[in-house]
Amino acid sequence: MKKELLDINTWARKDHYHFFSQFDEPFFGITVDADCTKAYNDSKSQNFSFFLKYLHCSLVAINSIDALKLRIENDQVWLYDQINASPTINRPDGTFGFAYIDFYKNFDDFSSVAKKEIERIHTSVGLDPAGPGQNVIHYSSLPWIKFTSISHARSFKFKDSCPKISFGKIFDQNERKMMPISIHVHHALVDGFHIGLFIEKFQKLLNL
Repeated sequence: MKKELLDINTWARKDHYHFFSQFDEPFFGITVDADCTKAYNDSKSQNFSFFLKYLHCSLVAINSIDALKLRIENDQVWLYDQINASPTINRPDGTFGFAYIDFYKNFDDFSSVAKKEIERIHTSVGLDPAGPGQNVIHYSSLPWIKFTSISHARSFKFKDSCPKISFGKIFDQNERKMMPISIHVHHALVDGFHIGLFIEKFQKLLNL
């Protein structure tokens, strides 16, 4: 749900908002490698989904940073009280569908809901658009590709301000399990500083 309508005129980012919101492409992206050794090993030894683990860790990190909970709607900036997940889910036939998974702070609660949604997508056809509202992160996973950068299909006619996060193929480096992660954000709302906060928080959660 929407928590607060920002007063743009008194907002510290007023000038940044007005500047970048006029861009044809206001999104920028960063790609880093996350150390997922502990989370990956725990998922294997404790028999839980590594995909759902890193998805949940990313949502916990997102929901701890107000800048990543901002959305532009009808030229207004809203701060949401909770951000949920809209990931792509691969199907056995090689297609994918868009899922919608509510955020829960407790991993077991989140995992239980997510498994039901994943099964729903597996047995459906078409893209099956996610639930209504902009309080989501657009997620995608490319477990076949160790990417170092990524771009996204975008319709510039559609005023979109939702961050996009992608996860890549796990690879070994110095006896550690590493995974590329990219995050693209709307520059009128988010700067590199905020992405840095997210990456730091996400890494700490993977290490728990």
